[in-house]
Amino acid sequence: MSGARVARRIAAGAAYGGGSIGLLGVAAVGVLLAEVQLAKRAVGGGVAPLPPGADGRYGRSYESGTPLRLALLGDSTAAGQGVRRTGQTPGALLASGLAAVAERPVDLRNVALSGACSDDLERQVSLLLAAPSGAPDVCVIMIGANDVTHRLPATQSVRCLAAAVRRLRTAGAEVVVGTCPDLGTIEPVYQPLRWLARRASRQLAAAQTIVVVEQGGRTVSLGDLLGPEFAANPREMFGVDNFHPSAEGYATAAMALLPTVCAALGVWPEADRIDVDRHEDMLPVAKAAAEAVKEGGTEVTGARAPWALLKHRRRRRLPLPSEAAGTPHPADDRHAPLTHEP
Repeated sequence: MSGARVARRIAAGAAYGGGSIGLLGVAAVGVLLAEVQLAKRAVGGGVAPLPPGADGRYGRSYESGTPLRLALLGDSTAAGQGVRRTGQTPGALLASGLAAVAERPVDLRNVALSGACSDDLERQVSLLLAAPSGAPDVCVIMIGANDVTHRLPATQSVRCLAAAVRRLRTAGAEVVVGTCPDLGTIEPVYQPLRWLARRASRQLAAAQTIVVVEQGGRTVSLGDLLGPEFAANPREMFGVDNFHPSAEGYATAAMALLPTVCAALGVWPEADRIDVDRHEDMLPVAKAAAEAVKEGGTEVTGARAPWALLKHRRRRRLPLPSEAAGTPHPADDRHAPLTHEP
C-alpha cells in the first residue's frame, strides 16, 4: 500500500473509528481557525532561545572504539529549541546515552530545522548523504507537529517521510522515527482546538508508523508518553514559550527513544522477541500503528509484511559519560537519567 493511501486510510479514522478531521464541515473549520489565532497569541507569551549547537564527539573516554555516527533530522524538537545548554538537547542526550551503552564514541550531526515540516526532510537527507563520511549509522527523525499546525495534508506528510526513510535505508542507515507528539497537551490551547489537535496528531502518528515500518525503519510513540506528563506538569515539561519542551521534557523524549536507537544498532541488551508479560505482540502493521499511539514509548518495527512487532522495551538506568563533544557536562545539565526501570 502506498504512503498516500495509508495516510488517507488513517485520516479517515480506520484506526480509531469515526470521522476524520479532514471531513470537518465548513463551520467547524471556521471555529478551528479562530481558535488557532487565539492559541498563537497565548503560546507566544515567551521566546524560546535558539537551539544550542550540539554537533561533535560524545563519549571520548571510549576512544579505543570506532565512533558510531548518529544524525538527527526533523523540526525544532529534534533541534532542541527551548533549552539553553548543549547537554539538554535531545541530540546530546541520545549521543551520550548511545556512547554509554555501546561503549564507543559517538559522532553527532544535527541537521534539523526549527519550523520544518515533513517536506523539508528531502533537503535534510541530502545534506547528510552529501557528507564525505557517507550515511550515518543511525538516524533519528522527529517530525510532525508543524505538519499539523500548518495543515500540511496528511498524504503529503507521510509521502515525504516515507521518501526520507527510504533514501536513508537505501544508503545503509538505520532509522528511528519519534512520531508526531500529542499537540493536545499544549497548555494555552482550549477546546475545541485541543481535541482537534490531539486527534490530528494521533492520526498522523499512526500514519507515520505505517509508512516508516514499510520502508524498513522503526518508530517510537512519543505522544501518549509525553502527554500525561506534560498535562500534569506543564510548568516543568514546557519551555519558556509554553510550546517547546523544557530540559525535563527533552530528557523524557530521550528516555523513550534511546532503547530503540540502541536496538537498531544491535547494542541494546534485549532481543527483538515477543515478551507476552509486557503485552507485546505481532500484529498487522495498521493495527500495530493504532495500538502504538495509545501508549507512549511503544516501539513498532517490521517483522514480515504485512506484520509488525509491537515492543515495550525495558528501560534501565544508565550513566551519562563525563564528556560530551569534548566539554565536561555540568552537573546541573543532568536533569534526569536517560532511562529507568518501569
